[in-house]
Amino acid sequence: MTQAFTAHTLRQYALLADGERGALVGPRGDVAFMCAPRWHDDAVFAALLGGGGRYAVTPRDPRFVWGGHYEQGSLIWRSRWVTTDTVIECREALAWPGDPDRVVLLRRVEACDGDAEVDVVLELAAGFGAHRMTSKRTTEGVWEGRTGDLRYRWSGTPSYARPDGGTIGFALTVPQGEHYDLVLEISRVPLPDLPPVAEDAWRRTCEGWHGEMPAFDGSAAPGDSRHSYAVLRGLTSRTGAMVAAATTSLPERAEAGRNYDYRYAWIRDQCYAGLAAAVAGGVDLLDSAVRFVTDRIMADGAEIKPAYTVTGGPVPSERQLSLPGYPGAPVRTGNRVNEQFQLDVLGEALQLYAAADAAGRLDATGWRAVEETVTAIEKRGGDPDAGIWELEDRRWAHSRLACVAGLRAIADRRTGATARSWQHLADRLLRSVEADCVHISGRWQRAPDDERVDASLLLGGLRGAVPADDPHHVRTWEAVRATLADDGYVYRFRQDPSRPLHVEEGAFVLCGFHMALATLQQGRLTDAVRWFERNRSALGPPGLFAEEFDVVQRQLRGNLPQAFVHALLLETAQRLGDAGIGTAGFGAAAR
Repeated sequence: MTQAFTAHTLRQYALLADGERGALVGPRGDVAFMCAPRWHDDAVFAALLGGGGRYAVTPRDPRFVWGGHYEQGSLIWRSRWVTTDTVIECREALAWPGDPDRVVLLRRVEACDGDAEVDVVLELAAGFGAHRMTSKRTTEGVWEGRTGDLRYRWSGTPSYARPDGGTIGFALTVPQGEHYDLVLEISRVPLPDLPPVAEDAWRRTCEGWHGEMPAFDGSAAPGDSRHSYAVLRGLTSRTGAMVAAATTSLPERAEAGRNYDYRYAWIRDQCYAGLAAAVAGGVDLLDSAVRFVTDRIMADGAEIKPAYTVTGGPVPSERQLSLPGYPGAPVRTGNRVNEQFQLDVLGEALQLYAAADAAGRLDATGWRAVEETVTAIEKRGGDPDAGIWELEDRRWAHSRLACVAGLRAIADRRTGATARSWQHLADRLLRSVEADCVHISGRWQRAPDDERVDASLLLGGLRGAVPADDPHHVRTWEAVRATLADDGYVYRFRQDPSRPLHVEEGAFVLCGFHMALATLQQGRLTDAVRWFERNRSALGPPGLFAEEFDVVQRQLRGNLPQAFVHALLLETAQRLGDAGIGTAGFGAAAR
C-alpha cells in the first residue's frame, strides 16, 4: 500500500474546496493534502509532502485506468476507474457551504458496471503528521477520536471495519447499480450530536454550488469560465478572503529554493478575481473581493500588507518543517511577504473599487476605503517597494503604473474637484515613471537601475494608466512578445540573458493571459485568440492551473490551484466573447 500513495505529478490532482479549506485528491482516490479546520492551519493529510495522514478509496484490482471529471459548475469531483471487469466511480466533495470550524468530507462509491470492490483506509494525522489519531467505535458504523487538538467522526463504515496501528481500514464491495456513502467530520469544537445524513448533505452541496453561478453566455469559453469561477468560489472564505492556492511547498523549480506557502489571501490576487468577476457578471465574487479589501484598507491604510490569513490576521513568518517534501523541495509554512510593502496593491484596490462602482456594488463604506487608498498612495507613492514579483525594494515601474491606472479608473467614477485631484496625482506618478523608467528603445523598463523588460509592464496600458496606443506601451508589448515569449507562452522577465528562458523558471500562465488581453487591445483578434488558446491548455485533466508551466516537460509547477490564473482565464474569455469570439470558433468574427 505504501507505493500506491506516493506523490503523483501535479497535473493529476483534483481539488475539493468549500471556501474554508481545500483537499487534493490523487488518481488512486487518495486525499493527499488537506489542512483543517481552515486554510492556514496545519495539515491533517500531508502525504503529498511526505508527511502522515491519508484517506483513500482505491480499486482493489490494481490493474485500472484512471479518469474523472467535475460536475458542471461545481467542485464536486468524480474519480472514475476502469478495471479489467468493472467501472467504479467515487463522487466526492467538501460539503457546501463550508463551516469555518468543521470539515465535512463526503465520499460516495458508485458501482457503475459490475460490483465495485475497493479498499478504504483512513489515517488522520494533525500537525502535518505529528499527531496520530485515536479511535473508538461509538455506534454501529460510526468511529470517533482525536488527532492533536482536533476531533473527528467517521460515519457510514461497515461493521467489520477495524483499527490497525493508527489507521482504520476495510475492504468494501458495492453491488452493481448501487452506491455507498462515507462521511468524515473534523472539527476544533464539539461535534453536533448526530452525524450528517449523507443524502441531505449531498443535496445541500449541489444546491449551494449551482445557486450563484453566472450563465457565461457571452464567454468565448463558457465551460472553462464556469469551471474557473467554481475554483475561485471554492477558494473564497465567508470572510470574503480568497486564498492564492490551496497548498504549500510545491516547487516552482526543483532544488532552487523557490517553494512557498500560498494558503493566504493576497490583496492583488483578490483584486484580479474581483475584476474578472465584474466583467463576467459574478456578483458574489465581486462583493467578496470588495468586502475583504475594504476591511484591510480601513484597518491598515498606508501600512497595508500584501497578504493576510483569511480571518484578516497577519501571515506567520516562514519556517521549515522536518518532512521529506514534494520531490525537489523542502516544506515551508508561513511567508516572508509579511515583511514587505507592495505599492501596486493600492492601485489594484482602486481598480477593483471602480469596477464595483460601475456594477452598482460600491457602498458608502467602500467609498471611504477609496479615500483611504488615495491617501495611502499620496503618502507612499514615491517609496521603494517589493513589487508584483515580491523581490527587493526598488522603484518598480509596474507598481507606480498600477497606481496611475487605479487613480484614473476611480477618478472616472467621480466628478468635480475630487476627480481632478485624483487625476493630477495620477499625472504626477506617470511623470515619475517617464522620468526614470523609459528605456532607450522607447519601451518601459523594470526600474531605474534595471533596463530589462518585464511582462507585468503590459498592465500599464491594459488597465488604463496610459492609452492603448501610447508609444511606450506599444513598444513594451512588442518587446515582451519578442523577448519573453516562447511557443505561445510568456515568461515574467529574462533572469539570465545567456540562457534559454525555460532554464531559469517555467512560463508564467498569468502573463500569457495578460498578453492575450494586450494583443486584443491592439486590435489583433486572431493573435489574441492564439495566445488565449495556448495558455488555457497549460493544465491537467482536472482543469486546474498552477502558477507556472514547464514548456519543455509540459508539467505544472508551483502551488495548486493558482487563483489569479483562473481569474485571468475568466476575464480573458469574457473579453474575447465581447469582441465577437463565440463557442463556435473565431473564424466568422475574424473575417
